[in-house]
Amino acid sequence: MLYDVLIVGAGVIGGMLARELSKYQLSVCLLEKENDVACGASRANSGIVHGGYDPIPGTLKAKLNTEGVELLFRAAEELHVPIKRNGSMVCAFNADENRHLEQLYIRGQRNGVPELKLLSGDEARALEPALSKAVTMALHVPNAGIVCPYDLTIAAIGNAMDNGVELKREFAVAEIIKNDVFTVKSCMGEIVQGKYLFNCAGGYSDKIAQMAGDPCFHVIPRAGEYMLLDKTEGRMVSHTLFQVPTQEGKGILVSPTVDGNLLLGPTANIVETPESRDTTPVGLETVSRLAAKTVPDVNFRQVITSFTGIRATGDHGEFVLQASEKVPGLIHAGAIDSPGLTCCVSIARYLVELLKEQGVALQAKENWNGMRADSHAFRKMSIEEKNRYIQENPSYGKIVCRCETVTEGEILAVIRNNPPARDLDGVKRRTRSGMGRCQGGFCGPYVMDLLAKEMNVPMESVTKSGSGSYMVTGKIGEVK
Repeated sequence: MLYDVLIVGAGVIGGMLARELSKYQLSVCLLEKENDVACGASRANSGIVHGGYDPIPGTLKAKLNTEGVELLFRAAEELHVPIKRNGSMVCAFNADENRHLEQLYIRGQRNGVPELKLLSGDEARALEPALSKAVTMALHVPNAGIVCPYDLTIAAIGNAMDNGVELKREFAVAEIIKNDVFTVKSCMGEIVQGKYLFNCAGGYSDKIAQMAGDPCFHVIPRAGEYMLLDKTEGRMVSHTLFQVPTQEGKGILVSPTVDGNLLLGPTANIVETPESRDTTPVGLETVSRLAAKTVPDVNFRQVITSFTGIRATGDHGEFVLQASEKVPGLIHAGAIDSPGLTCCVSIARYLVELLKEQGVALQAKENWNGMRADSHAFRKMSIEEKNRYIQENPSYGKIVCRCETVTEGEILAVIRNNPPARDLDGVKRRTRSGMGRCQGGFCGPYVMDLLAKEMNVPMESVTKSGSGSYMVTGKIGEVK
C-alpha cells in the first residue's frame, strides 16, 4: 500500500503528529523500531510542563513553548491523561544566582509567561516548607505543571489509531530510497511506501536524516539519571523545584509526579548512543547530593527505583523543525530536547503547516473524534460504582498488583485496546502494574500469564521489553 504520510518514530512528537494528521483525509503509517510506543525519550523524562521562562525570546523554541502549555493541557483533557498544574519554582542560593533569576524573570515576561513572580527565600518557604533555609530567592511559575510522558504518548497514538492511523512496531529502518515516493525498508525486510516522510526519530533522527539523503544536523545524546521515591514521600513538596539552570540543562529537580511519587533528577551527561541507559554510582550520587541541597529532608531510604532517560540535544540549541532543502517531501522533527514534551502539540501543529507548504491540500474528516476513553476510569470510581461495575465485569474484582491496586480487568483492557500492550513493560506503562514498592515482584508472573493467554503464545515467548528480553526459559524440571 502507498501511504500519503509515513512517520518514523512513535514517541510523543511522532504520536501527537499522528493524532493531528488523523484529523484529515490522509492515509498515515507510524513506524517504530521497538516493540512498543514511547520507548525512547518519551519513556523516561521528568514529565514537566515547562512554563516558558527559559527559551531565548524570539526563538522558535520560545514561541512553541509559550503556545504549547495550554495546548498540552487541552489535549491531555481530551485524551483523559492525568495532568496537574502544580506550578514550579526556580531556586537560587547566592547573590550571583539571584541575578540570574532576575534575568530569567525578564526573559519569561518577554516570552509572555503569565503571573511570574520573584519570591524571597522566606516567601518561597511559606509555599514550600520543606525547602532549604539556604534558598535566597525563587522564581515562581504558576502555569507550569506535571504530566506522565508515556501515558500521554500512548493515549495520543491510541487516539490516532482510533481515527485510522496504522502503527507498525518492530520496524527498525534499515534503508530509505526516494524516487517518486519514499520506499522505507526495515531490518527484517518489510517495505512501506509513502508520498511524504516525517522524521520524528528522537535520538536517531540525525541517522534517519542521513539515510534519507539529508544529513543536515547532528544529535548529541545526553543521559539523565533519576531516582523515584515511594508515594510516602510524594507529598513532601507540591511544586516542581528547580535550581538555577546551567549550560548543561535545567539541573536537578525535586518534583511530585501525577501518580503521587517523588522524582529526583536528572543529570546531563553526554553519552555515545541513545541506547546508553545505565545508571552509575557517580550519577546517582550527584542526584542525591543536589536534590538534598534543595530539600534537605529527602528520605533516600524510600527510593524504589532508579533509571536513565536519553534526550536528543541538537548541536546548535534549537529544535530542528524544517522541510528538507535537498529531499522533496522530507520533513524533519529532530533534536527535540527540553521543553519538547511541553511543546508536543504545538510542534505537531507546526509540522502540519510545513506539510501544507509542500503543496498538500488537507481536507478535514467529518467524523474525526479527538476524545479518548479514560483508561484509568475504574480506579476513579467510588466503592459503590466499582461494586456495580464488577458485577458486570468480574475480572475487575481481581487485584493483580497490590502496590498500585491494579485489577485483572484493567490489564486485559490494555492488552486489547489501541495500541495494545505486548510485553511486561507495555502493561506497566499503561496500568502502573509493577511500578510500586515491590517493582513487579508479586504481579509480574500473573501479568505474564495474562499476556501469554491473550496473545496465544507460550509463556516462554513473553518478554519484558521486546525482542530477546525473555523472562523464563521453561518449566522447572524441563530445563536442561
